[in-house]
Amino acid sequence: MKIVKLNDTKIAETPHKVDVRKLYDTENALTVHITLQPGEKLIRHITPVDVFFYVLEGTGIVEIGDEKKEVTKDTLIDSPAKIPHCWYNESDQLLRFLVVKVPRPIQETKLL
Repeated sequence: MKIVKLNDTKIAETPHKVDVRKLYDTENALTVHITLQPGEKLIRHITPVDVFFYVLEGTGIVEIGDEKKEVTKDTLIDSPAKIPHCWYNESDQLLRFLVVKVPRPIQETKLL
């Protein structure tokens, strides 16, 4: 059995310059935990595989394609492959969410 604790996981170096931690990484799937401090955002990007997000804490703005919605804790958001997407924390509290990519991408994410 493998157990991964968030606080024991190193923050990954990414172009987004936010707290991104890889929790699960196999040949079949990838799961990362992202924390956005108030005012932080991701760089708009395209992922080569389907992704879903699950909000663990806080309120954020998710943008997928030409849709932009406010989402809150315990919400799952589907993001199809090859559609530009982005996250924004415009609140005064932490925003934490999981990103699950299935299948695990073999191509790089493209920043816009």
